Amino acid sequence: MILDQIRLPVVLAPMAGGPSTPELTGAVTDAGGLGLLAAGYLSAEQIGSRIAAVRELTSGLFGVNLFAPGPATAPEKYAGYLAALGARFEVGAARHDTDDWAAKLDLLVAAPVPVVTVTFGCPSPAEIARLHGAGSEVWVTVTSVGEAEHAVGAGADVLVVQGSEAGGHRAVFRDDIADDAGDPLSLLALLQLVSAAVEVPLVATGGLTTGAGIAAALAAGAAAAQIGTAYLRSPEAGTNPVHRAAIGGAAPTALTRAFTGRRARGIRNAFMDEFGAAAPVAYPEIHHATAGLRAAARAEGNPDAVNLWAGQTHSLAPELPAGELTGQLAADAKNALERTLARRFPAR
Repeated sequence: MILDQIRLPVVLAPMAGGPSTPELTGAVTDAGGLGLLAAGYLSAEQIGSRIAAVRELTSGLFGVNLFAPGPATAPEKYAGYLAALGARFEVGAARHDTDDWAAKLDLLVAAPVPVVTVTFGCPSPAEIARLHGAGSEVWVTVTSVGEAEHAVGAGADVLVVQGSEAGGHRAVFRDDIADDAGDPLSLLALLQLVSAAVEVPLVATGGLTTGAGIAAALAAGAAAAQIGTAYLRSPEAGTNPVHRAAIGGAAPTALTRAFTGRRARGIRNAFMDEFGAAAPVAYPEIHHATAGLRAAARAEGNPDAVNLWAGQTHSLAPELPAGELTGQLAADAKNALERTLARRFPAR
């Protein structure tokens, strides 16, 4: 089990769309954690080059995250939304794709990495068996007990348990039927429910920006914590300047489909407030349609028309090199656990 082989219980979240870099992945791995590399929005050829770059930077264990493809959305379900956006912005073409899923699987079978993690769904048992046959562990991100049971049944080795506090996209298998049916579960509640339902190791993610937060997740049954937002200000991260400037501020976050058609948590801005209520469930169609306007906003330094993905505790994110931050988070978690035990359960 890979979790038994890493020195520190810290896993780098695979932040697609810019922040994830080979340098960030390698720095977390070399510090004793597990670096993950985001493959989302990249072609199989591009992620192959990035995997090679990670291998040049570190000889340690690392993993690659894939986006599981979902069903296409009928154009009539998002045409009105795009028309409303088009009255204010230059909107691109909406389209469905699989994020090069099949080619990326082929790549990772031909040139395996220690861990393959999957978000937005669960690979089929046959696909998991292919990755196992190549020597990779398969981790699946889940947001409910039902998803957890499905993933374990398909052969997942580890579950990444994502609480509602997490920044970026919700990892629900079916965004059109999951979160809208009720409030998404917080990390602590979800950890308890999932650990009671399945018997595979759990990695906790969502709102864990400090050692104390990691300690709480470990005490609740997690084997490690997956951290994203806390690394967004690290120099190794490819976070764009507009996004980097917003992290560490006090602005609140909210869940929205406004930018991509899939529910995601980001720092509230004018675009979210104006268009969030009308945004349809249509991923990746809306993601592609708004890609150009978001790129333009980043180029202009305009934080009000770009997705500023961040977890609920983003105001606590430090500005530290990734290796230093990894060691500090682990040390702070250890100290928090020891202090709590000594204070609440003193020796007699």
